[in-house]
Amino acid sequence: MRIIAALLLLGLSTLSAPAAEIQVENFGKTKTGDDVELFTLSNDLGMQAKVMTRGATLVELHVPDRDGKMADVVLGFDNVQGYESDENAYFGCTAGRVCNRIAKGKFSLNGRDYQLAINNEPNHLHGGVEKSLDKVVWSGKSFENDRGQGVTLTYLSPDGEEGYPGNLTVKVTYLLMKDKNNLSVRFTATTDQATPVNLTNHAYFNLAGHGSATILDHQLRINADRYTAVDDTLIPTGELVSVDGTPLDFRKLTNIGKRIAEVVDTPTLGYDHNYVLNAAEDNKPMRFAAALFDKDSGRRMRIMTTEPGIQLYTGNFLAGARGKAGKTYAHQSACCLETQHFPDSINHPAFPSTVLEPGQTFQSQTIFAFSTDNQDVAK
Repeated sequence: MRIIAALLLLGLSTLSAPAAEIQVENFGKTKTGDDVELFTLSNDLGMQAKVMTRGATLVELHVPDRDGKMADVVLGFDNVQGYESDENAYFGCTAGRVCNRIAKGKFSLNGRDYQLAINNEPNHLHGGVEKSLDKVVWSGKSFENDRGQGVTLTYLSPDGEEGYPGNLTVKVTYLLMKDKNNLSVRFTATTDQATPVNLTNHAYFNLAGHGSATILDHQLRINADRYTAVDDTLIPTGELVSVDGTPLDFRKLTNIGKRIAEVVDTPTLGYDHNYVLNAAEDNKPMRFAAALFDKDSGRRMRIMTTEPGIQLYTGNFLAGARGKAGKTYAHQSACCLETQHFPDSINHPAFPSTVLEPGQTFQSQTIFAFSTDNQDVAK
């Protein structure tokens, strides 16, 4: 009894409390009058994830530090209006139909030429302008099983939406593991016409808590020997370049800010690079992609994925947006680690294909695994 009492005085617990029931609440209305729902997932360890139906977006992610203190480690807004404002930089959303860039918004498929919106001059970015997947309202359905609590969000993108061919049915499933501080994000999609598909979650992370001053003091490891070289508009040239001897080398745990000055005065304005992930061991479906560590809080995040690439983006366009709880999101105060196929793959036959054919199912999974510095997740 004395041992238990001492642990409780230290704010520790010998037993985990059962997770609360999944909460579903109204998060507001869009400008067009559509209701947006917010799902709150919990696990037995106190971790919590909140997901809204607009953009199938991760709104909050509460994770314990080394002392058990919780903090929300992703950027976002308190209501729908924030996400519909000009200050929303794709916070937490599902980006697509094709995330990242397509050169000049053009591609050819099965003998037909397609022209998409130019929303990142002179290129197409993250699926378009008005009906990209981050801006539409999805249908959400929660579930609970022996693995944990989750929500599946579904959207039918009709043929021609944002210029893409085919009726595309997309599903995103967020699953918060019951007995691990792991969040799984799984994408599936089917189509009735050949069409490019490249989906990612666009969460901005700061493991010290959203609104913390900088991401440059975090340590990062990326499991990649190469990256996709780009031109001045951030479109891949087709060349896969070694990171060896460059400021892009994160093969060992390294402070993000250590060499960022070397890429600030370039078209990327900081880190905004796609890495070619090394192959998984023994050809397993999931590969280790990256690890992020905040030494002050002790929080660690390890990323596993089925995807061949990961985009590191250091919030180079963050400029003081007012986010959740009135927190300010300063320049380079968070980073994105977007698991994905390579940018502009539709125009690079040598890259892993992003073309989805009728009768096929697009499948992708990424796991964000959280722990503290009593565990070495950077191996």
